[in-house]
Amino acid sequence: MNDEVILLDYWASPYGMRVKIALDEKGVDYECQAENLQNKSPLLLKSNPIHKTIPVLVHNGKPICESLIIVSYIDEVWHDKSPLLPSDPHQKSQALFWADYIDKKIYDVGRKVLWEKGEDQEMAKKESMEGMKKLEGELGNKRYFGGENLGFVDVALVPFTCWFYSIETRGNFSIEAECPKISSWAKRCVAERESIAKTLQDPHKLYDYYVKLNP
Repeated sequence: MNDEVILLDYWASPYGMRVKIALDEKGVDYECQAENLQNKSPLLLKSNPIHKTIPVLVHNGKPICESLIIVSYIDEVWHDKSPLLPSDPHQKSQALFWADYIDKKIYDVGRKVLWEKGEDQEMAKKESMEGMKKLEGELGNKRYFGGENLGFVDVALVPFTCWFYSIETRGNFSIEAECPKISSWAKRCVAERESIAKTLQDPHKLYDYYVKLNP
């Protein structure tokens, strides 16, 4: 009996992109159901009654919520191909730490750059660059955060890179100039991983979407 895998998603969400990349890396067939965030489906409200947000993975009728938890779940269930989390407990703990750091210091702060103004935006820009530079230190000279192979931290961060253009344009600064290693890593991910190249949205399309939300 084949697994039934449904992803409740929204096209612009980097959190949903994480899940798509993980599923594609594992070769998992799934159905993607696009959500209208202004008129959420009964399945979404039933599957994630606490937060009522995407993404949600519904595996054989059982929902899994929150993108990092979903990616970890995917890695554990389909463990025979493209492992994302290290088997070593300490290395695994470090990967989970940096993924959590990305959510708190990159995604959350990046949103502030997009939506705040004046002094609050300037503070967010500074904090964003501090976070990126710490990630550059963690990446070091490795090919991926996972070493020679794509790993959990790569999957956590790479979807956000297609939002860099919007953040740079809104904040009037250059992530590439400040963090060249992160920029090179992002380009390498797209060039070398089909799962990433086909999942990431066009940065200019995302910027147009942002402008419509914040004219």
